[in-house]
Amino acid sequence: MFQLFLRARTHSFLRDRIGGEAEFRARSPERDAETDQSRIEAIIVAIEDALHAAEREQSGLNRRVEDVLARAAVTLGNGNAEYLEREALDNHHQDLFDKEIQNGQRRLKELDSSIAHYKFMKAAVLCRFPDYRPRPLESR
Repeated sequence: MFQLFLRARTHSFLRDRIGGEAEFRARSPERDAETDQSRIEAIIVAIEDALHAAEREQSGLNRRVEDVLARAAVTLGNGNAEYLEREALDNHHQDLFDKEIQNGQRRLKELDSSIAHYKFMKAAVLCRFPDYRPRPLESR
């Protein structure tokens, strides 16, 4: 019984000291809009980062695949019966180049698909949140 009395008195004392009952207060609409903007911006920035990283990888890989194709063409030769007289070491290099080219082209196809998906996700987010206005890069 004493504990209930003490708890009630403590609650009453603290309420009087703090300044009355705390009222429910909602944030301002401007602050809500700012919070929503920052959430959407975090999503857009993440998608753009992934998109730019994939595009950089695609660009670099494309240059490397073109380089391997050029080196393979040099080792291939230009004679009509070159493949009949080719040394074993040259055949080995051609096989290695072929493998590198196939792996590079496979990855380029994957990157094409990923880039298309990232662009679609960005468009979907922008479509779902038409009020979103990107902030300048300096203020991010």
